[in-house]
Amino acid sequence: MTQLSSDEWFDILAFHAEAGVDVALADAPIDRFAESAAEASAPRQPAGAGLRPDTPPAAQAARQAASGAASFHGAPAPASAAHSAAPHAPDEAALAAREAVGAAMDLDALRAIMEQFEGCALKRTASRLVFADGNPQARVMFVGEAPGREEDQQGLPFVGRAGRLLDLMLASIGLDRTSAYIANIVPWRPPGNRTPTPQETAICLPFIRRQIELANPDIVVCLGKPSAQALMNSTQSISRLRGHFVDYETGTRTIRAIATFHPAYLLRAPIGKRQAWQDMLAVEAALKQGAE
Repeated sequence: MTQLSSDEWFDILAFHAEAGVDVALADAPIDRFAESAAEASAPRQPAGAGLRPDTPPAAQAARQAASGAASFHGAPAPASAAHSAAPHAPDEAALAAREAVGAAMDLDALRAIMEQFEGCALKRTASRLVFADGNPQARVMFVGEAPGREEDQQGLPFVGRAGRLLDLMLASIGLDRTSAYIANIVPWRPPGNRTPTPQETAICLPFIRRQIELANPDIVVCLGKPSAQALMNSTQSISRLRGHFVDYETGTRTIRAIATFHPAYLLRAPIGKRQAWQDMLAVEAALKQGAE
């Protein structure tokens, strides 16, 4: 059996807490699928079954009518509760995000729009929006995947173990958080630190695209496969995407973009640090070339 670290156990517990599981009801797990199958195979009771013999006729009629209405609509929950809990359709939410970002004339306005946006279900489980860190006037912008537990708690990207490694990567080419701008494709933490779904990424993509456009860096560094695939519009692996510059179009300007391994991956697979170092040297050379 795989041994989990304390951080991994914490993430598992946090995932269940965020999903609404806050109390254990039994010592042994209950097979709800078996219960559902048994209920489906059980014979249906006739209308009025289960009513006491002395139930007044008016009450019997009311209960039977309510039962019939619930069966007809296919949902026992009140309509108002169902409406408040129903998420937006992903395509509608992505369209709403694209329309909303058009009103953002600066980064502060964009952040305010994202704070008010309700189209991404991740917002309901995250503690707060993780918008950005660093210097928005910097010439280089680093874009990761999504916040983790510590980022969600502090409201800043890359502040956990991966963030400390990113700081070392920046320092290796003479940068720090005052000379770099840092954000994520998805600004809300997925429960349990899971990978964002393609639908969640698509919903949030207009926000990071507008954020890049408003920050207007000379270079964008995509940290990890999800960021690289989303911004470079590719399905290739990070091993194929990393290490070379491509053109990224903001709509008003062409920016040079390069992909490299995510710091969290490098913590798990240190063998990739040599290639990541080569990518950082390429970023350093491009910054020097642009400054000449």
